[in-house]
Amino acid sequence: MRIESIQVGKPKSITPDWITAIYKSPIQGQVFLNKNNLDGDKQADLTVHGGLDKAVHIYPIEHYIYWNQRARFPLRKRLNLPSPNNGSFGENFTVSGLLENNVCIGDIYQVGSCIVEVSQPRQPCWKLARKFNQAELPRWIQRTGKTGWYLRVLQEGYVKSSDTLKLIESNNPSWSITRASQLMYSPDPVKKDIASILECQQLSNSWKATFEKRLNESSQQ
Repeated sequence: MRIESIQVGKPKSITPDWITAIYKSPIQGQVFLNKNNLDGDKQADLTVHGGLDKAVHIYPIEHYIYWNQRARFPLRKRLNLPSPNNGSFGENFTVSGLLENNVCIGDIYQVGSCIVEVSQPRQPCWKLARKFNQAELPRWIQRTGKTGWYLRVLQEGYVKSSDTLKLIESNNPSWSITRASQLMYSPDPVKKDIASILECQQLSNSWKATFEKRLNESSQQ
């Protein structure tokens, strides 16, 4: 379990009506990770990206093997991924040895001199669709479960490529990133499952709010 590469980027205007920080570039050597982001990294829309609960976006390098294969789904064309693939989906850490089914909400890792905590799955949005000119891409990422996830920073410090991620605490082993995503996108979520995930103190505030709303709605039915 290690960082294969680190990418950062700042908002830039791609077209007159589109400012985004999804285009990120690799950095070499150590970089400081603070509570909000890596040095040199910013977000364009802070209402849905960045902040304390989403300071770092992680994506497994193993998934790029899948996305490089000729379309298994009715995408308009094969994804035109840059080479190397690292950072293609806008992630800060491209990692190996960690996947959504073995990473859980509230898992705490030591990486470099930092301590980080898993807060929520990534919710793929329209920016990925626009970047790759693939309208269905966010939906396919969601359906395959190859979403990646976010970290909050418990202890600031320095990280670099090749740093290992050492699991030091697991708080909610029954709530993997995979299971949390499945519950979020379920058209008919089980009430007891919503109540269960809401017991995860480490779940991001935005996901808590969404699940609390669904729980209240289900209680009124």
